[in-house]
Amino acid sequence: MEKIDLTAALAAIEGSWSPRTVAQVNDVDIKLVKLEGDFVWHHHQHEDELFLVVRGRLTMHFRDRDVELAEGQLLVVPRGVEHRPEADGECHVLLVEPRSTLRLGNLESVAGPVAQTPPGSSPAQRGDEAGPSLEGRAR
Repeated sequence: MEKIDLTAALAAIEGSWSPRTVAQVNDVDIKLVKLEGDFVWHHHQHEDELFLVVRGRLTMHFRDRDVELAEGQLLVVPRGVEHRPEADGECHVLLVEPRSTLRLGNLESVAGPVAQTPPGSSPAQRGDEAGPSLEGRAR
């Protein structure tokens, strides 16, 4: 059991849209990610996602409305709901999602990684590149 310094962990992340797993609780990943610009429309058929804004502002676009999130605010996107995150400037987010969650949701689960990936990202299946472990153990 080791504490995790979120500020230091976020500072170690280079680039946008590349989540890093910093902890695991049962079958759930706790991830940190830097966002900038917009992501693609997608949904997760079997998983809910929690977005907690640590720094900056995040707009979660839904087909019928937009939800604005400021620092310290969170939003749970229910499974099956199509959404598109967008950050105006750099935004730091803590994600909580089941380990099985595909980063591009339905876009990956149907046809494998898609050609249209977010800026600065690779078509990794789960988007949880851990890099050096922040807890002293490999991921």
